[in-house]
Amino acid sequence: MMQELGLERFSNDVVSLDLTLPSQTSSTSLSIDEEESSEAKIRRLITEHPVIIFSRSSCCMCHVMKRLLATIGVIPTVIELDDHEVSSLPLALGEEYSGGGSGVVPPPAVFIGRECVGGLESLVALHLSGHLVPKLVQVGALWV
Repeated sequence: MMQELGLERFSNDVVSLDLTLPSQTSSTSLSIDEEESSEAKIRRLITEHPVIIFSRSSCCMCHVMKRLLATIGVIPTVIELDDHEVSSLPLALGEEYSGGGSGVVPPPAVFIGRECVGGLESLVALHLSGHLVPKLVQVGALWV
């Protein structure tokens, strides 16, 4: 049984754990389809995750957004975009995501329940107004 779990017992009661992945892996919702455009990937990810943040790597505002949501009890999905994907972000934000606005939301951009909340300032304003927690509960990202 221990061999099946990737565990191996040595003579001095030390247990070794094999962390190599099995040869057969299943695809996840974040799987990359080379045929899928950046805009299509962004749209798909927005529909698949109740709370998602699109950011650039090492963005301090994204870190603050993650900390705020984690303090409330929500761990968002964070997607770090490459430069060419960042330019695709506004194109993916049509009327359906931007609430009828211009659709131009620079990263970091947070989406809650397929709705673009905006950047850090908008997220903080939503929290301070008392509307963030009910919105998170409504989309199933938080249970109270």
